[in-house]
Amino acid sequence: MENRLQLSGRRALRMATGTASCLAISFALDLSIPVIAPVFAAFLLATQNRPLSFKAGVMLGLVVMLTTGSGLLLVPLLRHYAFAGVMLIGLLLFLAFRYGLRGGNNLVATFLVAGLTMVSAAGTADFQVAVTVVGALVKGLLLAVLISALTHWLFPETVSARPPPAARVMSADRAMYIALRAALVVMPAYLLAMTDPTSYMPIIMKSVSLGRQSCTATARSAARELIGSTLFGGALAMAFWFALRLAVDLWMFFLWMLLFGLLVGRKLYGINPTRYSPGFWLNSLVTMIILLGQSVQDSVMGKDVYTAFAVRMGLFLAVTLYACLMLVLFDRPRNTRSPSDAN
Repeated sequence: MENRLQLSGRRALRMATGTASCLAISFALDLSIPVIAPVFAAFLLATQNRPLSFKAGVMLGLVVMLTTGSGLLLVPLLRHYAFAGVMLIGLLLFLAFRYGLRGGNNLVATFLVAGLTMVSAAGTADFQVAVTVVGALVKGLLLAVLISALTHWLFPETVSARPPPAARVMSADRAMYIALRAALVVMPAYLLAMTDPTSYMPIIMKSVSLGRQSCTATARSAARELIGSTLFGGALAMAFWFALRLAVDLWMFFLWMLLFGLLVGRKLYGINPTRYSPGFWLNSLVTMIILLGQSVQDSVMGKDVYTAFAVRMGLFLAVTLYACLMLVLFDRPRNTRSPSDAN
């Protein structure tokens, strides 16, 4: 029991340290979209208990090239044949989610979805904005991978730790069904972002997180998993913001993120067991990072932080309620049986 708690504590410390480091470095380097690196670091460290292998690193590099290249190539199609372009994006999202559900690397699937939506949406407004998003994605992913390797070196797995079990492969029919549902969860936020990519880019990131979460949630747990994690993430962001105001400093930014990451990590890894799933806590952390990062950028640009936060939180809740609706509507036909079937 003690060894298990020690291992969970080490994993929580690794995840919190890596996420906090990525957040602080991203703002220190003034990256164009500074929340990308900590979000991917959180996904990477929470889902992978061992550092990426050489093969996995090469795979991620190929995914970067494929995602950014295809996103840029789709920009002319979206500008001149919008309906066909949107349908093609929907198909690619479906294939990306299906790849993850059929035993593929979930991190790769997540990056494919984020890259396709963010790059192509930005390109509809300005090709230069799309190039900026490409640079932000590449830099963010590279930083997340490097920090992940460093934190695995600082806090290695014990020799006796078992490797994580292989992901369960869904049947082809079930994977198609869940992937279609996840793609529909992401599409409305993507369409909204096409109207003003610079303002609605955080909504895309949130919808990608919801699409990923909807692959494991059910209609019965939708409100608790999706809405609950969004509200809790918003509460964490507000608490973080007021704590940060006590001393506005990059080191304090890192230390507060480390503390909040440890608090969430204790729940995520079962050190303090709760009735909520690890996905709930991971998505709460991701929501907090997105909301907090945007609030910090709003403050730097002189915007009204509280009004912008309220609007952004309202949009987050709207896309979350839509995701819950998709889960309920899609699960209803499969949970309803005719009397003849019951016999």
